[in-house]
Amino acid sequence: MTEASARTTPKQVVAAVIVRGGRVLICQRTIHQELPLKWEFPGGKIEAGETAEAALKRELQEELCIEAEVGRRLASVRHRYHHDSELELHFFFVERYSGDPINMIFKEIRWEELAKLPQYDFLEADQRFVRDLSAGKIL
Repeated sequence: MTEASARTTPKQVVAAVIVRGGRVLICQRTIHQELPLKWEFPGGKIEAGETAEAALKRELQEELCIEAEVGRRLASVRHRYHHDSELELHFFFVERYSGDPINMIFKEIRWEELAKLPQYDFLEADQRFVRDLSAGKIL
């Protein structure tokens, strides 16, 4: 792959909107991660040969030790960060899962009311989705 084609092929990423009792699970990156201390939804990169749903199921097992039933796709967003990397982020609804979420990699995980989400410092790629979700336009 040439450098030019690498720039035009966005990294494929998945994120989970996990809902429990009217609240959604959000996660804060550690100081050691890229874009430190930003808030995000749990998830990660889609590996070669994986479907988006399989990748999300794997990531939720690795990050939170839960077995998730991945539901419908809520939105997809393309975003280019200032360091010239582009990603395509797919948000999925997770209403059912087994196990209690255990924080394996984040600084903090928190169950938050939808209306309060805009008060958090979310990753740039998540911000429009967060505004729409908190305004009741998505769920």
